[in-house]
Amino acid sequence: MKKSLIALAVLAASGAAMAQSSVTLYGVADVGIAHEDNGSATTTRMDAGNLNGNRWGLKGSEDLGGGLKAIFTLEAGFSLDTGAQADAASFFNRQSFVGVSSNFGTVKLGRQMNPVYATASTWDSFGDALAGDSSRLFSYNGSRTNNMVSYNYSANGFYGELQYGLGEVAGNNSITGDNSAGRTAAMFVGYKTGPFDVVLTHQNIHNNPYTTATKMTLLGGNYNFGVVKLFAAYAQEKTLGVGAKDQKDAHIGLTAPVGTAGTVELSYLNKKDDLVSNANAHQVAIGYVHNLSKRTALYTSYAQLTNDANASYKTAVYAADGKTQIGGWGKDDKLFNIGVRHSF
Repeated sequence: MKKSLIALAVLAASGAAMAQSSVTLYGVADVGIAHEDNGSATTTRMDAGNLNGNRWGLKGSEDLGGGLKAIFTLEAGFSLDTGAQADAASFFNRQSFVGVSSNFGTVKLGRQMNPVYATASTWDSFGDALAGDSSRLFSYNGSRTNNMVSYNYSANGFYGELQYGLGEVAGNNSITGDNSAGRTAAMFVGYKTGPFDVVLTHQNIHNNPYTTATKMTLLGGNYNFGVVKLFAAYAQEKTLGVGAKDQKDAHIGLTAPVGTAGTVELSYLNKKDDLVSNANAHQVAIGYVHNLSKRTALYTSYAQLTNDANASYKTAVYAADGKTQIGGWGKDDKLFNIGVRHSF
């Protein structure tokens, strides 16, 4: 009798401990057909990750008591059309971090999303996806940062995150000062209430070798009127010294529901180059997403990007080294795609 009671107590304790931790396997499978004409060549191909990037991942948490939790995420990207790993040099190339969360915020360490990419769905009507993807003209400066320490907090509609990415350049790795090559300091802060959501982001990247820094600031948001949701954003990117750059990006767009399962997306993007004459560009786009279920959707989109004489966004032709541009000035790029996405 005593042994039975002890066994039941052990099982109960084991069950309670298991209930305090959880691990979730999740992912996205997305592929479609794309037709693109960039003025130099016309291509019909199978493209993966049009609506959402293909991935599989593991995420979990453990309740440590007193409102404290341990958390982790390991997320790997892949190309659904070929089955290949998205990044041959990095298996968990999308996100890989561990951290702790409490009522006072969340601290994470590892590879994480940078502020422009992390907040794209707030200010981009295409949500960084399909042919209208704002990154076709906006300067994201990558999507994720390695070796990042972040602190995130949200309350009463306010939300924000501070980020610091260690440069880890040998012999040039101080946390502060001019010799902090490769390091990234970034943040975003926002406010969401009812139909209104606005966010401000800033990113400061010390290039490697550190002869200059790239700074980007973006203000954007959306307002949901019910029958239509309006989006807008304005960004400025500056690099001084070697590789000088001074560009301004603007976006305006909308989404509108079609019945209970569909959404129409429209956008206009504009890039203005203040250092190079006749090097501006703009893009118009339209898309449609139809949800067959909570996890499966069909989609299609079309975008036309137009360059000034000295710009070549999405139209450049490069030599075998992949770096030297040998053609593509002043051409337009037209992109159409159609496909299916399933999440699990």
